Amino acid sequence: MDSAQLQAAYRSLLDAAATVTGSDDATAPPPGEWTADQILAHVSLVTATTIAAASTVASGSNTAYDNRIALDTWTIDRVITLTGGTAGLLDRLRHQADALCALAGPTLSDTELDTPVPTRLLSNGTCLVDQLVPLRDLLTGLAESELPGHTRQLLALLPDPAPLATTV
Repeated sequence: MDSAQLQAAYRSLLDAAATVTGSDDATAPPPGEWTADQILAHVSLVTATTIAAASTVASGSNTAYDNRIALDTWTIDRVITLTGGTAGLLDRLRHQADALCALAGPTLSDTELDTPVPTRLLSNGTCLVDQLVPLRDLLTGLAESELPGHTRQLLALLPDPAPLATTV
């Protein structure tokens, strides 16, 4: 699997996070939405879950993928505390992205990437996925949907959100 798209998605997210967290103009999120640190902690938890699933497949063991812990506000706040806030979250995410891209790219075979993983994905209290999903599709979904969505969510915290650069 070529992890270039996944690397680019993490790079965009981290660039957006640096812009938002370094801005004096960043606004508070609307009621019910997350702060920049909460978004980063959520993505860190999602990334950790993805690393765990990919590592477990690589070890030859059975795994499952469930994002509910990454939606739990107590757990999100705990990650913020454990990392020491924004700088620690950004550092953790950089390292997690490097680890996941190294694992997803040259390390896993096509057979491992095609391994069906029992998956449960929730968003805003709605179950979006509750079925077997190939590990490859979990990684692709992270690169194509999850990370870009949170990049937009971060940029929306700026008073005049910058448009996302599009790749041709």
